This record gives sequence, C-alpha cells and structure tokens, in this order.
Amino acid sequence: MSDNSYLKDLILLRNDPSKVGAVREAAERGEVDAQYALGLIYAEGRGVTIDLAQAHYWLSLAVEQGDADADLLRNIVGSQMTDDEYAAAKRLRAGASLRVIGGS
Repeated sequence: MSDNSYLKDLILLRNDPSKVGAVREAAERGEVDAQYALGLIYAEGRGVTIDLAQAHYWLSLAVEQGDADADLLRNIVGSQMTDDEYAAAKRLRAGASLRVIGGS
C-alpha cells in the first residue's frame, strides 16, 4: 500500500464519525488505500457501528486492485461473519456491479 493519509489518520478515527465521510468519498472514487481504510473502519467500528458486510465489501474492492493487506483482513472479517452478513456483502457487491454496468 502507498503511504497515504487515510491510513495514517485511522488512529484518529477511533470515535470520530466526522472523519469517515472523507474516507468514504475517496473509497467511492476508487482509491485503494481509502477502500482498505473504510473496510477497517467498518470492521472495527471506528466512528461507525461495526458492519462486517460493509467491511467485507470495501475490502473486496481493495483486493480487486491487488491489495494483499486487504485480502488478509477480508479473510479475518469473513471468518467472523454470519451467513446473513455474508449474504448482505454479496448483495452489496452485486449492486456495485449493476451500477458499473449501468453507468450510474
């Protein structure tokens, strides 16, 4: 991973929801470090409620860009997920694919 402020600032995100929006915006633009960071944010509940489906989703996007650290964390998150959470993560991935195909 590159040396990016999203990762440096994670320590500050422990209980600060105001910082999550900027990371989300960068993740939505496709920035791999922000996708990893957002996956970690959701996995650990840093400024948000823990959401393993969201964590898995964002980490999967980072994995697709070749982030090996995201792959390791996604495996840990996956091992903690219920069947319902995994199904929710799959729905998120399917929705993202449809948006890309539809161009919106």
